[in-house]
Amino acid sequence: MRKPKPIFAIAYDFDGTLAPGNMQEHSFIPALGHRKATDFWNRSNEEAVKSQGDPILLYMRHMLEGAHHAGVKVDRTSFRDHGATIPLFPGVEDWFARINAAGKERGIDVQHFIISSGLRDIIEGTPIRKHFKAVFASGFLYDQHDVAVAPALAVNYTNKTQYLFRINKGALDLGDHKAINARLPLEERPVPFSRMIFIGDGETDVPCLRLVKDQGGGSIAVYAKGKSMNRTKAKILYDEGRVHFAVPADYSAGKALEQRVIAFMDRARAEVALAGLDAVV
Repeated sequence: MRKPKPIFAIAYDFDGTLAPGNMQEHSFIPALGHRKATDFWNRSNEEAVKSQGDPILLYMRHMLEGAHHAGVKVDRTSFRDHGATIPLFPGVEDWFARINAAGKERGIDVQHFIISSGLRDIIEGTPIRKHFKAVFASGFLYDQHDVAVAPALAVNYTNKTQYLFRINKGALDLGDHKAINARLPLEERPVPFSRMIFIGDGETDVPCLRLVKDQGGGSIAVYAKGKSMNRTKAKILYDEGRVHFAVPADYSAGKALEQRVIAFMDRARAEVALAGLDAVV
């Protein structure tokens, strides 16, 4: 019986990492009648501070309230339609085929995951959804007509890290609480952190970036090219030791991001090879 290939996991944030800006800003927020997306976010964030509430839950509530007043649909289909309009960073659409092929050349099985504070059903509508083993993102509760009625799951910057452990332990079913809490020896976990990369762009990603780095995996901050403020933020993450690299969010062949991801894959291949050698001969 052939031994299964070792798994190499790449987990991505979405907003500002795979696509510019916040996913709600491309078509949903304009449909609410806001001339500036900042009007929506400022109102939501001010209420979060005032109520000492979760900013993710508050923005989701403001989405529902704004949609109700503007007569905008908030069902699964409409959210996925919004997802289809989201522009992606250069090279993203053919990134997955290239990286998977690079993994195959190295004898490893590359799996891709999203861990995002954005909306699961908007991501479901993007053309790249098919490439992900699992999408961990915020989601609404829907009624019998598939209309969103309330927030059901908020993925914020502190609880994002639990999904890394789900990948690490192979516990991808969010309804299975036993699997994520069960004791599983490190050597039996399907995706050691040393064979994991997290790619993110900002403060909400810091816990994930730092956790993967501290556990022996790869940590990469990306920024939109031409945005000096974004580059400064990414460089600060590097200067503070939270990431291994800070590079442009350009997923095109041969660019800095691809070079570094493949370098981490080469390191993982070497570690797998070393682990297969006899300690004493």
